[in-house]
This record gives sequence, structure tokens and C-alpha cells, in this order.
Amino acid sequence: MDLCDGVDRNGSCELAQVGGTWERAAAEALYDLPFAELMFRAQSVHRDNFDPNRVETASLLSVKTGGCPEDCGYCAQSARYETGVKATRLMDCSDVVTAAQRAKEAGATRFCMAAAWRSPKDRDLDRVCEMVSAVKDLGMETCVTLGMLTPKQAVRLFEAGLDFYNHNVDTSPEFYGNIITTRSLQDRIDTLEHVREAGIKICCGGIIGMGEGVQDRLDMLVLLANLSKPPESVPINLWNEVKGVPVANTAQAPDPIALVRLVATGRIMMPRSVIRLSAGRRDITDELHALCFLAGANSIFIGDVLLTTKNPTADRDARLLTKLGITSTLGKGL
Repeated sequence: MDLCDGVDRNGSCELAQVGGTWERAAAEALYDLPFAELMFRAQSVHRDNFDPNRVETASLLSVKTGGCPEDCGYCAQSARYETGVKATRLMDCSDVVTAAQRAKEAGATRFCMAAAWRSPKDRDLDRVCEMVSAVKDLGMETCVTLGMLTPKQAVRLFEAGLDFYNHNVDTSPEFYGNIITTRSLQDRIDTLEHVREAGIKICCGGIIGMGEGVQDRLDMLVLLANLSKPPESVPINLWNEVKGVPVANTAQAPDPIALVRLVATGRIMMPRSVIRLSAGRRDITDELHALCFLAGANSIFIGDVLLTTKNPTADRDARLLTKLGITSTLGKGL
């Protein structure tokens, strides 16, 4: 029997899990399947857990940009590199609510707020909690990414009405030290556990195209699938070119089919997670978007800018989803 000879209705492939956890050999067996077979299995799992013709739309706002003390080698917002990004102070709540209302009118159902911190100070968290509550009052799902959290900070965000906390693992355990030294992978996992214990859903994924190998991408999926509970949202980011950061010297754009295979493998390994095509979509074709949706991706960020990088325009996304017959709230306010 093939290592992954069948997929049940919950997406588990026979012999793929050992002791209830995924191993890389099982992930590789999926990833290396003939393309048509992999897509069939991924689409079967997707249809058992989601509407295959619907895509979630979210919006992302940088509420505090630049000046981060971390040394993440891919990031334009690190204070350690000359990237041309100017540090800003935390936005006023009223301005954030205005941006959220505009995003809602454009079709976003979830509003994500990002602050370039290693970890928030309690006085800053007071203001972020105010933002979360105000955006929640608009009838939108809320998400923030603020860096590392203590258990008490996670509880405060939950009490403010936070739905999701984003904290990416970024890459595999083996490759992690090549891109970050100021925060350990265990630090990230600890924050994820604090968030989970507080009752907040998790948004956690990574970045591809930084010089890692396919095995690193699969190990990242294994890590995510083997958390105490897989993330409810899994963003897959393509590294955007940033001048002045170390990753610029090692980055290599992934092969388009490799991206589709990764999405399909992630869909099977985490059948109930929303898989979001995140950063880097501006440079991928309509055809590649379509294959990724077919493979199980079912969420995108909308808006012209994601933090400090460009994103496809809302009208381009609306045209694409219309051509594919995919429903979403995108375009209702255009």
C-alpha cells in the first residue's frame, strides 16, 4: 500500500499519522503524489469541510509601523536594517475604526491590525484593546499581531473581543535560525499556547521563498499540524523583495507548481483550517490563483497594501473571483 493510499472524510490519510501526529515522511508522500492525484485528494478534503466556491476576504492594517528591535532577516520593519521604512507611532483608535469601516464597505469580513513590536507594553495594549472592541462593534471579525504575549495579555485581548491572534512560525525548525536569532521558535510556540488557553483562535503560518528547501516548507506544515490544535487560519506568504535585509541575498521565488503542491498538502494535513494566500499575491497570475483555490486555499487579504508591500487591487481580485464563479463579499462596496 502507498504510504498515503486513501483519504477519509476528515482528511487523514492512512498510515500518515504516527501516535496522532504527522511526520515528514507522510507529508512528503502527499506532496510527491502525481499532480492530478494530489489535487483530487485535496479538493475532496476541501469539499468535505468548506464550500469550494467561497473565499473569505480579510483586510490588514499596520497600526504601528517600523522600529522593531527583532532581527527577522526578511522584514522591512526591523530597526536593524536600512530598508527605507520609517518608524511610526501607534495609530489613534478613531483612525483605525475609519480604516476598518472602509475595509468593511469594500467587502472585508475580518479586520487585522498589526504592530511592529517584539512584545507590547501594557499601556500600548490598553489602546489596542480599545481598537479591538471598536472594530468588533462594526460587526467584523478581529485579528491582531503584536509579537510575543504573556498569558495575562492574551486574556485581556480575549476580554476585549479579539477573535484571532496572528503569530507565524515563519519556517521550519531547522531553517529558523538562518533568518531569526532574537526570538526562538519556542518563544513563538509559547505565545500560541497562551493565546489558545485564553480562548482566542490562532492564525499561524509562514513564508516561502527565503532560500529554504521543500523539506523546510513541509516541516513547517508538520509543525503547524502537530500543535495542540491546528491553527484555525494558516497564512502562506510569498516573500516580497525587500532591499537591505539579509534574506534578499538568499531568496528564490518558489516554482508555481511547488506553491500549489504546498497548498494542497496543507489542506489535507489541516482539513478544517482556513488556508490564506497572503503576501506576494500581486506577482502571481490569475491561473496560479485558480490552481491554489482548487488545491484548497480559501482566504485572501484585500486592499492595495499589506503592511509595507503592495497587494492586488480590489477590482482585480473581484474580477478574478467573478471569472471563477467564487462567491465572497468582495466588491459590494466598490
